[in-house]
Amino acid sequence: MKKEKKKISGKLILYFVMRFLVVTLMIVSILQRNYNNVFMCILTLILFMIPTIIDRKLNIKLPTVLECIIILFIFAAEILGEINGFYLKFQHWDTMLHTLNGFIMAAIGFAMIDILNQSPRLHFNMSPIFVAIVAFCFSMTIGVLWEFFEYSMDICTLTDMQKDTMLPLISSVTITGDTTNTATVIKDITQTVIEGTVNGVKTQTVIDGGYLDIGLFDTMADLAVNCIGAVCFSIIGYFYILGRGHFAKSFIPQMKTEEEISQTKPAHKNKNSKK
Repeated sequence: MKKEKKKISGKLILYFVMRFLVVTLMIVSILQRNYNNVFMCILTLILFMIPTIIDRKLNIKLPTVLECIIILFIFAAEILGEINGFYLKFQHWDTMLHTLNGFIMAAIGFAMIDILNQSPRLHFNMSPIFVAIVAFCFSMTIGVLWEFFEYSMDICTLTDMQKDTMLPLISSVTITGDTTNTATVIKDITQTVIEGTVNGVKTQTVIDGGYLDIGLFDTMADLAVNCIGAVCFSIIGYFYILGRGHFAKSFIPQMKTEEEISQTKPAHKNKNSKK
């Protein structure tokens, strides 16, 4: 009981600190009239409610470790990454988050199989390797859908969620200019000159260090590290099913028992049920 109380108190402290930081930043952004940051803060506060909604509305119990990681992940992605520019300040910030996302989504995919398998209508005797593969596929599907979202935002709202990458080499059949499908390779690119219009004014922009890859390199790198995270948990989950380790248990959501559901119901409902 003491250990459980410590876990709960630690989780509540984390929730309080994260919300306090976000609300403080939102107030500062309002005073600075930076309404884009205000929107991001409101979005973060809404996302913070996801674990509570899952617990109370879907009757799914999230392990304390997973719940804390989700809160920290949201804070790291929205507040540190987007508002404070950690994606640009730290080279591997985005890589770290996408790897973690692949790991977490595989755990959730793993849990979905277990939860659905508890239904009499959908009960199957599934092999551990099949469960691991489905968890991996679920994680990769979420990763792909997220990249679709980033691409759509960049096209529709002209953001730069798919961060551009400077590359010193290009291989393209378009440059060749014929129908032989032979790629022209340009190495050691040191400078790119872009002529276009900025705010209605014709401008020539010079980029040093190579050419600007528009999102493709970033997308493929994100999917690659998502794959690594998904593979890692799928392997851990496979051995967990075989009874060779309990590490995965800290990341796998579970359906609540009838007793746990009754304990989370509002007090007045419990009184009425007793009557």
